[in-house]
Amino acid sequence: MRIMGIDYGDSRVGIAISDPLGYTAQGLKTLPNKVYSKLMESVVLIAQEYGVTIIVVGLPKNMDGSEGFRADITKSFVEDLKSKLPDVKFIYQDERLTTVQASGFLNATNTRGKSRKNVIDTVAAEIILQSYLDSNKNL
Repeated sequence: MRIMGIDYGDSRVGIAISDPLGYTAQGLKTLPNKVYSKLMESVVLIAQEYGVTIIVVGLPKNMDGSEGFRADITKSFVEDLKSKLPDVKFIYQDERLTTVQASGFLNATNTRGKSRKNVIDTVAAEIILQSYLDSNKNL
């Protein structure tokens, strides 16, 4: 049983995957979000390749907890994915400050320039997924 984490963005989409036992999240890759149909195909293929049963998607919320237009865009993306992966359970995970956490991690590892841009979304997806895994350890 694998769980996938997704950080959905306008330009890039970060993907993380759990270990087979569901204890830890590992960043997998960042996909470009230029051609929507190609993005969908890539996410579906990854989910199928890893035998994903749950997908945790970061839900962008405002700092006051309300949902704005970014949350609506993310929910639309999830609805499209649901139609392609009907046997997969989808869960929203609050993603407030995950990019800030990812930036802090990349600062600590001295990741700069183009390599930073290429991995920040993957690190954010990893943080989203690990937060979900940590909050569900006793279930």
